[in-house]
Amino acid sequence: MAVMQRVAEWVPPKASPVAEWVRRHSTVTGWITFGVVAAAVVFTLAQLQPSLLIKNTTPAGGDTGAHVWGPDYLRNHVLTKFRLTGWAPSWYAGFPAYVFYFPLPALLIAFLSFLMPYGVAFKIITISGILTLPIAAWAFGRLCGMRYPGPAVLAVAAVPFLFYSGFVQNGGWSYTIYGGNIASTLAGEFSFSVSLSFALVFLGVFARSLDTGRYRVWAAILLACTGLSHVLPTVFAVVGALVLLALRPNLSRAKLAATVLGIGAMLAAWWSVPFLLRLPYTNNMGWEKLTTYQENLVPGNFRWVAVLALFGAVASIVGGRRTGLFLAAMATLAGLVFVLAPAGKLWNARALPFWYLCVFLLAGVALAEGADLVARLVAADPDRPPRQVILAAPIVVALAAWMYVGGALNVLPRGVPSIPSSDASFLPSWAKWNFSGYEGKTAYPEYKGIIDTMAEVGRTNGCGRAHWEYDSSLDRFGTPMALMLLPYWTDQCIASMEGLYFESSASVPYHFLSAAELAKAPSNPMRNLPYNSLDVKRGVTDLQLLGSRYYLAFSPDAVAQANENPVLREVATTGAWHVYEVAGSELVTPLAFKPAVVTGAGGEEGWLGVAVKWFNDPARREIPLAASGPKDWPRVAASSIEGVETSSSEVEVGSDVEVEPVTPEPVAPTQVRNIEADDNSLSFDVDRVGSPVLVKVSYFPNWKVSGADGPWRVTPNLMVVVPTSTHVRLHYGNTPVDIGGWLLAFTGIGLAVVVRRKGPVVVDDVPSGAAPPPPPPRPAAGPVPDEEFDEVPDGGPRVPVRSGRRSPLTAQGTTAKASATPLEGPLGPRAGP
Repeated sequence: MAVMQRVAEWVPPKASPVAEWVRRHSTVTGWITFGVVAAAVVFTLAQLQPSLLIKNTTPAGGDTGAHVWGPDYLRNHVLTKFRLTGWAPSWYAGFPAYVFYFPLPALLIAFLSFLMPYGVAFKIITISGILTLPIAAWAFGRLCGMRYPGPAVLAVAAVPFLFYSGFVQNGGWSYTIYGGNIASTLAGEFSFSVSLSFALVFLGVFARSLDTGRYRVWAAILLACTGLSHVLPTVFAVVGALVLLALRPNLSRAKLAATVLGIGAMLAAWWSVPFLLRLPYTNNMGWEKLTTYQENLVPGNFRWVAVLALFGAVASIVGGRRTGLFLAAMATLAGLVFVLAPAGKLWNARALPFWYLCVFLLAGVALAEGADLVARLVAADPDRPPRQVILAAPIVVALAAWMYVGGALNVLPRGVPSIPSSDASFLPSWAKWNFSGYEGKTAYPEYKGIIDTMAEVGRTNGCGRAHWEYDSSLDRFGTPMALMLLPYWTDQCIASMEGLYFESSASVPYHFLSAAELAKAPSNPMRNLPYNSLDVKRGVTDLQLLGSRYYLAFSPDAVAQANENPVLREVATTGAWHVYEVAGSELVTPLAFKPAVVTGAGGEEGWLGVAVKWFNDPARREIPLAASGPKDWPRVAASSIEGVETSSSEVEVGSDVEVEPVTPEPVAPTQVRNIEADDNSLSFDVDRVGSPVLVKVSYFPNWKVSGADGPWRVTPNLMVVVPTSTHVRLHYGNTPVDIGGWLLAFTGIGLAVVVRRKGPVVVDDVPSGAAPPPPPPRPAAGPVPDEEFDEVPDGGPRVPVRSGRRSPLTAQGTTAKASATPLEGPLGPRAGP
């Protein structure tokens, strides 16, 4: 204690904010809390192969190995055009980059990579959400008003959540891709982890704002950061804010909440407005709803956590602990969403991380309450529990968590007992697999040979898109998605037809339909598509339609069929891989017939059915079907087939729709030449105006054209323009949707400045126009008593601290007895008189 007092006395009375914070928290409880939170972070970091984190390798593993493309493209091809989102020709015949995926983590990686090697910057940001979650949990508890040892125990409770991987199913662990925990983060859900930490801190700051009228701008900024990192924790944050408001209901707080949520939404509007309004141009993978509710909500290795959480919920209800009530409400809502959410774009499994997190934190509430209960049981006077029991509580809980998680990781020293838990020993090895990088894999020479070969093919034969044969054995390179990085390694010369963001482009279904015909063992990840088996002859027609210039095959069956196909010309080999150039795959081709405009398709799902049926019938491909077009284009009607249950998620796409036959209307085809393409534009020359031209680039509303009419969306998800000049140029620009989003964002910045300048608002139920209460006086310089660390009781109003003594605590109109000891309860004053 003497050392802590010396630290506090060393800080001058008018020190910097950081030094002032150190002075105020140089207490026994402050140092214990700091030690416990730091230990939680260090323990977590130690399991993530820290020596590999700072090694300059290219991260691999699961989706993570493909995510590598994104921030690099953002840094070198989007930010250089003074944009934060843009167009990327790298995947799926082009797609909108970071319009439908979350830009903030990628921006952080891009900016950090200016200070250190790209691979190191990527790794640091990908684990940042994991490492900050214990800190965020502590901050949430502290800002919500939990008293010692509550916030420290919440930080500890976040650690087993991070290492929890569900239960064994189908030979693997159930909770490895839903988001939030270490397994999901290593699988590629690092944006979710970053967003989740932002969400917890936002909820804490928002709760403090509701109680004090302060920090409204900080809360709005944190909400915007949450939204720009991932949409699902943002939903959790917004719903959580409404629950916090419901626990503190009055009109002034409702106005404050509207201000925070409104400004937060506006600050992120530059991204969220295009995201929301362009959702019809995304893809629905058809995730299958999980219906094993009990097995997922309360698996066997999770039951004791659920029992503790139940105790925490009951104790919170009895004691009026708002933090515990909040966590109980959020856990209940997450569980209900998991059970009741219908099958659709929102996979119900994505609610499970919030269920698990809230249950673990609620178990932490139970342990904090349990420490208070034990202290009172062993005390001679229950109103004056022994200080030592409460002080030791976070340390005891941290040791128990160490035995629980350490036992699962098999890292406990010999002789240290472990608490039974699910196996988590695969996580350090998974981290090693990811962070040793592509360069650390045994098959790296083979992988590098493919990359070098394609780079040389691009230099010799020209840049273009490449369709590569999928097989799960490609995991030997670091991830089965390793060849998605062809554009990354070749400086965008060779694009990959397959990419990572399956929901980000409406062209995705047609890639996977063609992939099934061009691979011996395709992945077929999208449900309910009418997949075919290996048929290179048919698959090559898909490549021609989609503008894929190169085909890479390695399986003997695929190679044999490719060698017999006259459309394919072998241009290179490397190991078992054969590289073929596809004739007739130019990015722009003339049409011999006018496209036919489809009426009655019925929205995006209807368009998908029409387009898939058209795509899978080569006889129809001569005449593209259009979503809209000039009046002189023929019209055909689409209709539902009677007897097919269109509401069933098991209906094969396209089987429930029929399009009437098209009467061909021929046109004199033009000749196309001088095709040039870059990141966000494409140009070409024609010798005849007025004849439609097919542009084999994914349709998106941001495409604009000069020298032609259009572009119009045609099947499967490409564009048609009608030249009005011999030179045509398409470019990816801004639309009113984008401009509106930026206007809202700048408006949000202006409102944030106004709110900040106005200062705190009154949040108590006081008459209109009443003056706010005066702020508490600044404490004198010097050591701060431990009591001040616990100045904010949960479940009661904020109380000023004067000269290290507490004022009487008032709650619900009842005055509680002031005590010389701060240990009235870990989460607030004891209930009752």
